[in-house]
Amino acid sequence: MIALNVNGQPKQVDVEPDTPLLWVLRDSLELTGTKYGCGVAQCGACTVHLDGRRVNACLVLAASADGHEVTTIEGLAAGDELSTVQRAFIDHDGFQCGFCTPGQVMSAVALIKEGHAGSDAEIREWMSGNLCRCSAYPQIVEAVKAAAAAGDAV
Repeated sequence: MIALNVNGQPKQVDVEPDTPLLWVLRDSLELTGTKYGCGVAQCGACTVHLDGRRVNACLVLAASADGHEVTTIEGLAAGDELSTVQRAFIDHDGFQCGFCTPGQVMSAVALIKEGHAGSDAEIREWMSGNLCRCSAYPQIVEAVKAAAAAGDAV
């Protein structure tokens, strides 16, 4: 049994020792916004925040997250009001098929908070762990710049 704080809510989950955090979020807690892409941390579709730092949930063992805070894409909005980054992705068409969008948004929030949105090149570098098969990279960069300019990382 592990205890997590997920999106501000305490959760207790019975897990096998080798279960990745991704599957606890998706299967046990039914937070399906976090996507399974590759299972080997190559695509970034499963990006979440663990104690405020972005991680690939496919590689983090759920047991190692015991007692920690996890934020998923579902935890960014305040009720029906989207976060600044979520709104910027919509306003700047920072997605096409949308599969990678949750991971892209979670990485964007982190890089803005980390102070890595100073230039297009810096944004591309710090977003490089998140792949978009539709190649919406120019729109993603514009969305990140807009969100960073708004001064609110979430």
